Amino acid sequence: MPASTANPPRIAVLADSDTRWKWGALTAARIAPPMEAGPRPDPRVAPALDGFLLRGRATPTPRQLAEVGVRADSLREVTAVEFLDAVARTSYDIVVLALVGGGVQAVLHGLKRIAEVGGARPVVVTGYVGVVYEKLADGLLLRHGADLVLANSRQDAERFRAVYEGVGADASAVTEVALPFLGGAPYTGEHDPYTVVFAAQPSVPESRKDRAYLLERLVRHARLHPGREVLLKLRSKPGEHTTHIEELPYQKLARKLDTPPNFRLVYGNMGEVLDRTDLMVTVSSTAALESLHRRIPTVVLTDLGVRETLGNHHFVGSGCLASWDQLDAGHRPVPDEEWVSRQGVASDGSYATAFDPARERIAKLLARPGGPAPLTPYYTPATAPGYLPGILARHHLAPDGSPLPGAPAADKAPGPARQIVRRAARGAYRHGVQRVAPVIRRMGEL
Repeated sequence: MPASTANPPRIAVLADSDTRWKWGALTAARIAPPMEAGPRPDPRVAPALDGFLLRGRATPTPRQLAEVGVRADSLREVTAVEFLDAVARTSYDIVVLALVGGGVQAVLHGLKRIAEVGGARPVVVTGYVGVVYEKLADGLLLRHGADLVLANSRQDAERFRAVYEGVGADASAVTEVALPFLGGAPYTGEHDPYTVVFAAQPSVPESRKDRAYLLERLVRHARLHPGREVLLKLRSKPGEHTTHIEELPYQKLARKLDTPPNFRLVYGNMGEVLDRTDLMVTVSSTAALESLHRRIPTVVLTDLGVRETLGNHHFVGSGCLASWDQLDAGHRPVPDEEWVSRQGVASDGSYATAFDPARERIAKLLARPGGPAPLTPYYTPATAPGYLPGILARHHLAPDGSPLPGAPAADKAPGPARQIVRRAARGAYRHGVQRVAPVIRRMGEL
């Protein structure tokens, strides 16, 4: 059902982690075609937004959801089959898939099946949460078939189109936008006290040695500069999971250190932390782009090398690469403006129009007589017979996108006992990842 200019479109967002919920919900607000003669959408007030959280190891907690700060008209936890059933029962105009590539591909085939049997055909949008530095071809081809594959920068748009065209796939869905959570007041000068923030990442770096090294250097910086406030910005609290598995939480490592009074751990919304930041330090976090957008001095560390596995190779040419030794000595990085402009940072004031092409494309698709054309993913049982069925089966879908026998029924909500079992299972999984696995790994190194 096309969205009229008098009524805002109805949007569903399916996300599988806290960071992807943040990206998906804010993207939904920014890409919604505005009402006639109205302003551009408010990114914090999405119109008619139904939120769905894909059940799994990284399903966000209420605290993580509250931290994002996006309101939804409804929000519930589902399986892929339950989500598809909800779409089949509801006339959504737009569906935003904020998932890993395999999840996107599975839902695309499920939506294709729904349309083939006479169900609704919403406009389908997907993309990436931040910097794309690994599995480019694999991730992109798993997202192929969506009406819009959002690229967060000019550079990403060029890379995405090159991959699709290189395998003979239609590249017209690639749409250049920007990260939906950029914003905040531009940096105007030093705070009192001068504040250094290290943005931690759950899986970069991975080893205990490297993570301990970064933490020790951060604490050493606090001791060398007692007049500064030095903050370790953490993504999740103990027991919570985010997009990536965190085997060695910094909180656990920090307990073993004698930290100075000007050093502390912080949580909360990154934008609020950036409001008081004078120097942002990270290995390769997307927080660097948020910081650069606000023109806050930003450093991408080279201490552990400039390597693809760390993701900091993405920042080659940025002017932001530096080491802790340089920071301890007072180094202030100066970003390369041409590099910044290619990354969708839009610190030049163009951010307000960054999502116009996506909104225009969606409006045309919604206004198309008969609705959008059928979904045509690159992967089909004919093109990838040894790959696609396994991806779909993980989400209880058959090769044609229909639910497999025994798939969770959407009309059978889990009872209290089952919910308790699920919470216990997640807790056991976290315990295994964060406590048992590191011990086994160390024993294997003896």
